[in-house]
Amino acid sequence: LTPKTVKNIRLQDGYKITEMTDGSEVHSKTIIIATGIQYTQLGIPRLDKFTGAGVYYGSASIEAHACKNEIVYIVGGGNSACQAAMHICKFAKEVNIVIRRESIKNTAANYLVENISRTPNINVLTQTEVISVEGDKVLENITLKNSTTGEEKIVPAKALFIYIGAKPGTSWLNDIVLKDEKGFIITGSDLIKEKSFNIFWKLERKPFLPETSVPGIFASGDVRSTAQTGISSAVGEGAMAIRFVRKYLENM
Repeated sequence: LTPKTVKNIRLQDGYKITEMTDGSEVHSKTIIIATGIQYTQLGIPRLDKFTGAGVYYGSASIEAHACKNEIVYIVGGGNSACQAAMHICKFAKEVNIVIRRESIKNTAANYLVENISRTPNINVLTQTEVISVEGDKVLENITLKNSTTGEEKIVPAKALFIYIGAKPGTSWLNDIVLKDEKGFIITGSDLIKEKSFNIFWKLERKPFLPETSVPGIFASGDVRSTAQTGISSAVGEGAMAIRFVRKYLENM
């Protein structure tokens, strides 16, 4: 149904009812929520030109192999950025973490900070930011600026990974399904870890892998808590969700 916007989901007489902003409704036995995430954008001119062609948001696990023996930059100093660095460094010649703060210790877990400090091909560029990107059809160079000295320098870069935050596409979704503190939808075995599991889950079987706290409502892709981000993972999860939808309907 395009172009339509969903405003809510409710349960009624055994049906999941998807409410649209125009007042229309869709009644179904199952729902798959695949609304993804929205990454915080890096405010650099012409950056969009290279998205998917050297500039990537949260897809280190997918693109790491393409960075073999190359120089790579990661913007962001949180746990996700550091985990990406630890993964990419297995393939890349050099991984540079770019942060605005004085130390990565202020933004990442201690074990990640220690692992990074012991990894010879990972560098942490503090008080630094990326101010421009250049290239023909794909990313070739980026310009770094030191916020303390004001010094600017152009460096070659095969890839620029951006990890400065992301929000799940669940702002429209009411509390019908269980979400984590960041708004990502909790599914499968992660539901069992919740203290309230025995309160909201009344079936004898365990939740299916992509199933939410409401039997028959599934989540797939980046919107799902603990999901591995990236298009390839999302496509695989979507196919898996369909398989479990069929299984759910067969068991009804």
